[in-house]
Amino acid sequence: MNRAKRAGLRAFSGFAALSPQPSALFLQAQPSKPIIVKIIETPAKTELQGLADVLIGSLGLTGVIVLAALLLGLVFASVLFWVRSRGA
Repeated sequence: MNRAKRAGLRAFSGFAALSPQPSALFLQAQPSKPIIVKIIETPAKTELQGLADVLIGSLGLTGVIVLAALLLGLVFASVLFWVRSRGA
């Protein structure tokens, strides 16, 4: 087993020695143009603005459901009123 380890080390070191320029693998080409990043700072929000955003967001879906329920209730009430008035 000792012989196999030494043979493996020799093979690995021989492989590294055979490569013409091992440091050439780590070189990178320089970019042709610089990359400029512009950071735009947004104004800091106050607590009331953050609270307003949360309330509007939470009431969005709830408001749609409530309006749909009111509309369906009005339609159902008008249909019941119309049916009872024709039956009398």
